[in-house]
Amino acid sequence: MDQSILKRAQDKDIVEIKIHDLRDYSSNKQRSVDDYAFGGGAGMVLMIEPIDNCINHLKYQREYDEIIYMSPDGELLNQGMANAMSLQQNLIILCGHYKGVDERVRANLITREISIGDFVLSGGELPAAVLTDAIIRLIPGVLNDESSALSDSFQDKLIAPPVYTRPADYNGMKVPDLLLSGHEKKIEEWRYEQSLIRTKERRPDLLNE
Repeated sequence: MDQSILKRAQDKDIVEIKIHDLRDYSSNKQRSVDDYAFGGGAGMVLMIEPIDNCINHLKYQREYDEIIYMSPDGELLNQGMANAMSLQQNLIILCGHYKGVDERVRANLITREISIGDFVLSGGELPAAVLTDAIIRLIPGVLNDESSALSDSFQDKLIAPPVYTRPADYNGMKVPDLLLSGHEKKIEEWRYEQSLIRTKERRPDLLNE
């Protein structure tokens, strides 16, 4: 099995990914990072102190372009955002948990809040992994074929066209003859037309943006 894109990027020293345990920045003996919410209610809340300590420690070492909090009510992640963040140098991604974080974190420490969809997960680790992958795969040198990312769905606000590979005829299911013709200009025109058709059928909202 091939290495993951993220591991390959790290092995090539193109990117550096570090995971920080907030418990290492807690000031109490129990190394706790959560507490009950003022005013009552179910669920625990991540405290501001360990988060603030961690962010300050990281900012002492280098400057950061963004301090991102993964939250269901943040900006909905899209390809344009991933493109822009792939040009940045250093990012901090804070993963929420339990009932979220103390609101003072969001109001004073975070520069951007991002969501991967209108649903709730047990924690922000999976959304952070999604964001990380979406960004890193766009950095030059990460993919073996750098042009591959440029032809992904949503890069031009269109869904990617259908793709085919060998065999050209499988049990009577055939690849379009044009793709076997070697006529690059006509193939590109066909791919654009197919992208447009698919987008109209499946994601017409993209054409209205």
